[in-house]
Amino acid sequence: MEAVLWIVLAVALAIGEAFTATILVIFFAAGALAAAGAAALGFGMLVQVIVFAAVSGLSVAALRPIILRHARSALETGEQAFGIEAIEGSHGTVVDEVTGDHGMIKIDGELWQARSFDGKDTFAPGDRVRVVKLRGATVLVWHDDLPNV
Repeated sequence: MEAVLWIVLAVALAIGEAFTATILVIFFAAGALAAAGAAALGFGMLVQVIVFAAVSGLSVAALRPIILRHARSALETGEQAFGIEAIEGSHGTVVDEVTGDHGMIKIDGELWQARSFDGKDTFAPGDRVRVVKLRGATVLVWHDDLPNV
């Protein structure tokens, strides 16, 4: 019966991890699964709690730094950006007039919906702009006089 309670706790913690951005709660779910294993093997509650604490603590100490190191963006690590990270700071050419409400630019041969970064400026077709921010599938652009990022 105790093993079932540990498994329920593990599932609840794993679901809770889905609602956090800490990458921490999942390690306690792993500890709960290990404690469920100890309970299934017939160990007493004290041993189960020690297994839970040990596995949770060791996994946080050993695995979390590795996961966080690999989860950092290319801008933070100094590596070559790719995908969405590479869009911010890139140059584009206005295809359809860009205002605060609508517009279209071309970046490396791909068309992107665009809006003026401050919502006030207007960019005419043929103008060169720099992507300041990416919001969903829309880029916010500004004059191409910013320094290279």
